[in-house]
Amino acid sequence: MSRIYATYFLETSQSLEHAASVIAGEQSCGTFITTPGETPELKERFGAKIERLEPIDKTTTPSLPGGKPGSTYYQATMTLSWPLENVGVNLPTLIATLLGNLFELSDHTGLKLLDITLPEEFSGRYPGPAFGISGTRTLTGVFQRPIIGTIIKPSVGLTPSATAELVQQLCDAGIDFIKDDELMADAPHSPLAERVERVMAVINSHAQKTGKKVMYAVNATDELDAMKRHHDVIVAHEGTCLMASLHSMGFAGLSALRKFSQLPIHGHRNGWGLYNRHPALGVSYVAWQKLWRLAGADHLHVNGLRNKFFESDASVASSLRAVLTPLFPDAPLAAMPVIASGQWAGQVPDTVNVAQSGDFMFVAGGGIIAHPGGPGAGVRSVIEAWEAAHQRISLPEYAKNHTALRQALETFGPTLVQ
Repeated sequence: MSRIYATYFLETSQSLEHAASVIAGEQSCGTFITTPGETPELKERFGAKIERLEPIDKTTTPSLPGGKPGSTYYQATMTLSWPLENVGVNLPTLIATLLGNLFELSDHTGLKLLDITLPEEFSGRYPGPAFGISGTRTLTGVFQRPIIGTIIKPSVGLTPSATAELVQQLCDAGIDFIKDDELMADAPHSPLAERVERVMAVINSHAQKTGKKVMYAVNATDELDAMKRHHDVIVAHEGTCLMASLHSMGFAGLSALRKFSQLPIHGHRNGWGLYNRHPALGVSYVAWQKLWRLAGADHLHVNGLRNKFFESDASVASSLRAVLTPLFPDAPLAAMPVIASGQWAGQVPDTVNVAQSGDFMFVAGGGIIAHPGGPGAGVRSVIEAWEAAHQRISLPEYAKNHTALRQALETFGPTLVQ
């Protein structure tokens, strides 16, 4: 029988073996006391197994509340496994197994899911991204470099006509991709249907004149029946992308959306810090993104290097590589990583080095719109940074003959380059 594997960070003032045993029992067939029917045969077949328990540190300070003064706290990397028959090929039940009552247990003072390995049976039920990297490149017509995008700002407050005017400026600037902010969905001051009608009129007109159709990710996050209506409005106006706030809709919602969507699903991870910010509590994005890919996200945000948030470059790099790594040998389920958060041309070379390719979206807000030469120069500065990285030329050297890049370095460099 196939098995599911999960690796955790564990901290406890008790013995590591005891804490691991309690967690394994709680997340399979056990509880705080042996119950009738809990036979050795049943536990052998359905009980979670401790596959690995490697001590990594000890400390006198607990990571989370509930510790005992003066105690020593032991830390380890713990890998548990479950038979597939405990869960079935079922994402909601899988999540209950991986993350159910673990964090509430008093036997530990730190627990964080670091990674998961799933059997290939999951790829049979969950086909993953319908478009992914290749489909997104086909729709945008961008094949030899990163897809360059930006975000509608102000986040909220613009009318549909004002949004369309900004989109016109961005289309004229040569942008590949534009997205709604996660705070802007179907708001009373900017109803989705009206916003889509006005924006897509601009994009379709621009495409007829130039042959380039900008991808616009409409934030359709809502109740599922409303999302279906929003989807149909976008399709009717020849839109090419739908955005969803993943943590707002959940895995079952995303999976349902994937089944009827005719468009790529731009998966925004807003609220991610709630799950990952504490170093000893929560879920690593390396693990979490695998489940979002299974459920059908075509694009997945991974933050950005030297970002404006708390996340370290090492963590961002791990997330970026993880999204690009196949889940299964025969079903890669490739999604496109989305680099965002305080980005401008200066981070492009390092991002290319991490990705080892140009297979990512590079979404810069102020780095494009606030460029001193205007949005067009902002787009050109990112393209020029890509050209420099691709040719392995330093940005200062390449900027000598490329005005937009030089202006970006002069404007953003002192404050954003570390």
